[in-house]
Amino acid sequence: MNLPPHVTDRAFDRLAEIGADTQGQALRVAVEGGGCSGFQYEITLDAPAEDDLVLEGKGQKVVVDSVSLPFLAGATIDFSDELIGARFVIENPNASSSCGCGTSFAM
Repeated sequence: MNLPPHVTDRAFDRLAEIGADTQGQALRVAVEGGGCSGFQYEITLDAPAEDDLVLEGKGQKVVVDSVSLPFLAGATIDFSDELIGARFVIENPNASSSCGCGTSFAM
């Protein structure tokens, strides 16, 4: 059995700051074909769907669809706030390589 992704407190805190839950939305993390390395992350605010894995914390939700889930097994979903910008980031142990853009990876 693959481990589900882990969501950090920083990521849940950021979702609370932007009021995702008050709009009935969750942070959707999906994996799609494309990008410079073969796969890319798609991170959006979206309403949870029936077949989503829902990860909850601090009153917030992060959802992953069933197709993306195997690509994100054991990954960490975090929020990074640095000088170059603030964004949700994914540390994925399944990625054999990644691209400088931070949203594209290979397996």
